[in-house]
Amino acid sequence: MISWKSMCAKPLSSAINMLLVALGIGILTVLLLVVHQISAKLSNNAKGIDLVVGAKGSPLQLILSSIYHIDFPTGNIPMVEAEKLMHHPWVKSAVPLALGDNYHGVRIVGTDSNFLKLYKLKIKTGKFWKHDFETTIGARVAEEQSLKVGDYFYGSHGLTENSSIHKNYAYKVTGILEPQGNVTDNLILTNISSIWHMHNTSNDDHNHQHGEDYNETASNGHKEITTLLIQYRSPMAVVQFPRMVNQSTNMQAASPATESTRLFSLIGVGIDTLQWFAVLIMAIAAISVFVNLYNSLKERNYDLAVMRILGASRGKLFFIVIIEGIIVTVAGAFMGIALGHVVLEFIAHYQENSEAALTGLIIISDEIYLMVFGLTIGIIAALFPALQAYCTPIDDVLKKN
Repeated sequence: MISWKSMCAKPLSSAINMLLVALGIGILTVLLLVVHQISAKLSNNAKGIDLVVGAKGSPLQLILSSIYHIDFPTGNIPMVEAEKLMHHPWVKSAVPLALGDNYHGVRIVGTDSNFLKLYKLKIKTGKFWKHDFETTIGARVAEEQSLKVGDYFYGSHGLTENSSIHKNYAYKVTGILEPQGNVTDNLILTNISSIWHMHNTSNDDHNHQHGEDYNETASNGHKEITTLLIQYRSPMAVVQFPRMVNQSTNMQAASPATESTRLFSLIGVGIDTLQWFAVLIMAIAAISVFVNLYNSLKERNYDLAVMRILGASRGKLFFIVIIEGIIVTVAGAFMGIALGHVVLEFIAHYQENSEAALTGLIIISDEIYLMVFGLTIGIIAALFPALQAYCTPIDDVLKKN
């Protein structure tokens, strides 16, 4: 093909043009994959949750800590007050969460059977927890922490590693969940009373010595949980219930939909900046392709004139120049998409936070738009040189040579 031979005659300039296109498309690919995965995670983890109720503080922090498990809780709320909300006529379902411990950075979550229904959890091996200090762990936890059914482990106080270990009682793994593709893959689940008893330090030694039942001892104290995940029974609750919680209780209500939108808008500021940077690189690539084709055309005027004499039509010359621009940009687009996936996978490999883990090993349908973008850039950059080739008079070129 004439267009390909022309590019091979100028390997350095062709390679630079491809590289510029690849860099722009690569950045756009990374952004596209990140936005897609973050959006999917936000939607998937909050699916079915209408409201989160917890201690007063930042609503966004409440959502991040209770649904996405990537922040610290705003505090605890009395179980007595939480139970009033759980039995409210507008509440269809309420899932209590008790947070505060971890195992090697993996969060231990105290909850009840409603949590299983909310996320539609299924067991891969073993069984769901039933008694105190029994746990059911996420698929990713089992893999990364090398835990299996029947293993014992000690939890640590707090939500980060390197904190004090609760050595009085060990948790037992009774089941491993099937992979869910959401935050539950990274959690250790147990019952709420296990969390209460683990932190009821004043009674730990007494219980251990006298063999008392944990539930009886815990019921004597002031029990607290961290948050409630609520599903509405009636559409009327959308406006009225959060207002009631915020105004008439010492708790706060936060909407996952509202706070997720706010979070995404905060992330979007940085994403928009990088998108404009990528578009700038693509503009530079388009100008570079244009200059390269224009200069190449000036050098090949005589050759194109000879081709016309030998029977090549104006349309064929136009097509040859357009194809050259398309080859450069489309090849660069392919390279850029591949580069974007490799870079994101490299970044994901060194991510410390597994709850917000990304991957470059997925292909999304929107990537086709990047190829169309590359194709469009190639056509636009080659259009003027192609028109010049189409309109150049044969006689004038031959007379000059």
